[in-house]
Amino acid sequence: MRIVIAVDWSDQAFNAVQEATRLFAPTEVTLVHAVNLGFLEHPVVAQAMNLQGYDEFRRAMKESGEQLLDRTAALIPAQVSQVRRLCECGSPATIVIEAARAASADLIVMGPRGRGRVSEALLGSVSHRVLLHSSCSMLLVKRPMESPRRMLVAVQHRDDAARIVRWLAAHPFTTPVEFTLLHVVLPLRVPGGIAVPQLEQWHRTALQAGHDLVQETAEKLTTTGHAVTTQVLTGDPPDLVAGEAEKHDLLIVGSHSRTGVERVLLGSVSHTLTHFTPNPILIIRA
Repeated sequence: MRIVIAVDWSDQAFNAVQEATRLFAPTEVTLVHAVNLGFLEHPVVAQAMNLQGYDEFRRAMKESGEQLLDRTAALIPAQVSQVRRLCECGSPATIVIEAARAASADLIVMGPRGRGRVSEALLGSVSHRVLLHSSCSMLLVKRPMESPRRMLVAVQHRDDAARIVRWLAAHPFTTPVEFTLLHVVLPLRVPGGIAVPQLEQWHRTALQAGHDLVQETAEKLTTTGHAVTTQVLTGDPPDLVAGEAEKHDLLIVGSHSRTGVERVLLGSVSHTLTHFTPNPILIIRA
């Protein structure tokens, strides 16, 4: 398993390194640190503004980044056969995405700092941009886990569930875990509380389909040797999934790999959950 871990000097980044290597047993790890100089990244700009000491400042920032990579490399278990270090100047999101592509990574690991949705919309965030533009699965670690044992797997449809089962089979956890499979049915309501028999029938059909989905998925996950329970709820998917996630150590969701524009216009449950839940979240892509 090949993992790319984005690191900086934050506690979240150090937590991300430790949790990723506790959950999985990677054979290759690439540690990435991006030195973001902003508009100073381009020497032409620095020269035009007659900034003194630009080269020294840039060199000092890179040396600091390399020291950070040495420190985080010491956290990687000895059984990992290959640990690469990458320290570059530029856009952090772009550097992380390109590093994952170059390494043919199975997983990108990041420690987001919990920026709110409003400030993210105005300023952006590295994890947000990587989530939008990378096709790689991601593990976001906001805080450390007490024990990586209870896993909540939120599934929306059969393709989504199949993708999650396939990925987990190819990248097993290092210790036995307990899966809770959750499907949420979004209710349809008519303004004014008017009862519509067709909607009630649709809801019963959707509930049965949800039970069938989690049961079929549970049978597939059981073959991996882990304990599996199922749950079907009715309500707003992000709210209910986030609430259930607080009872678990890790939330696992699928992503539909929408383009950036489609996500802005339509949103996605997986992206919304990155804001709602403080627990680590594993976002699985094809």
